[in-house]
Amino acid sequence: MTAQRLAALHARCFSDGPRPWSVAEFTDFLASDLDHVLLDPDALGVVRVVGDEAELLTICVDPGAQSAGRGRAMLNRLIAEAQAHGATAMFLEVAADNTAALALYNAAGFVQTGRRVGYYRRDGGVVDALVMVRALPFQQG
Repeated sequence: MTAQRLAALHARCFSDGPRPWSVAEFTDFLASDLDHVLLDPDALGVVRVVGDEAELLTICVDPGAQSAGRGRAMLNRLIAEAQAHGATAMFLEVAADNTAALALYNAAGFVQTGRRVGYYRRDGGVVDALVMVRALPFQQG
C-alpha cells in the first residue's frame, strides 16, 4: 500500500466534491500509530482511534465500482478495526447533501448528533456537515 495509490484513489472518489487528500497526507496517515488505513482494490478507508473513541476520517469507493456493496463492506471493516483497537464509539462528519453516504451511515446505525453550518466549501457555495455517532459493542480481545 503506497501513499501515491491511496491519494490517486481518493482523488478519483472526490473529483467533484471536497478537496482530495494529498500524497503527503496519506504518508502521514500511514506513519501514524493512531490512524488505520484500509484498502481494497476499489475502496479505501481511514479511521483514527484515540482512547475509546474512533473517528471515521474518510471512506470512498472508486466511482466505477460503486453500488456493489463495497462501501458497506469497507465501513464494516473500519468498525471492526476501531473495535479491535479499543473504540466503544465511532464519530464521523458527512456533507448534508451526500445522500448515498447518509443512507449507508443510517443503515449502519449512526445517528446525527450535530451540524456544522457551512463546513464544506464547494464551487457552488457551502454545505453543512452532519456530525454522526454510533456506539460500538465491546469486543473482548
